[in-house]
Amino acid sequence: MLHAAADFDPLQTSAYQLKMRAWSPTRSTMAIAINLRADDASAGEVERLWDQVAAFEDEPSMRALGYRPHLTFAIYDSPEIEAKTAWEAMLRAVNSDAQLRIAFKRIRWFSGPPLVLWAEPTSDPALARWHAAIGEAIDPAHCRPHYRPGAWTPHCTLGTRIADAKRDDAIAFARSFDQDITVLFDVVDCVTFPPVRVIAEQRLPPIP
Repeated sequence: MLHAAADFDPLQTSAYQLKMRAWSPTRSTMAIAINLRADDASAGEVERLWDQVAAFEDEPSMRALGYRPHLTFAIYDSPEIEAKTAWEAMLRAVNSDAQLRIAFKRIRWFSGPPLVLWAEPTSDPALARWHAAIGEAIDPAHCRPHYRPGAWTPHCTLGTRIADAKRDDAIAFARSFDQDITVLFDVVDCVTFPPVRVIAEQRLPPIP
């Protein structure tokens, strides 16, 4: 069910109210995204992969964002969907769930162009449950096609500007990856981009 727990209503937190009051809509050129973000020190494991993947890019893409490692649940370009609507859907989907400790054992890619490398999270039922709840709260027709139910692939992006000349090397790097890293994702947020601007965020409760 899409509701907040009786003893935890994130829609009424001061952080939510302050962030949303400070936001002024400028939807003509910006998209809205709702994400699960890693502010924990363990996110450094993903950031090191960013730097390795940057060697295959024409320009480093992820450091330039000024934003932490994340998993995106939905992106809305439609002017019919306001940031407040997207943010409330994200919070109600999460409800009172705790932070997620997610493992990554493989690097994969979207063919593009351009080629995009990403870390594949191991299966976590919370990710699927949250994504489904968002799709129930907001008509997926308003969402970018690759983030809609049945099409969404959970991924933590490592690089979006792979140079054509280094495409084969980037794929070889992805295939040779043999690490097992674990990252604590501890914040949900709503951003507009470009550039990335956090307009609402909520730290998740610690893992029991």
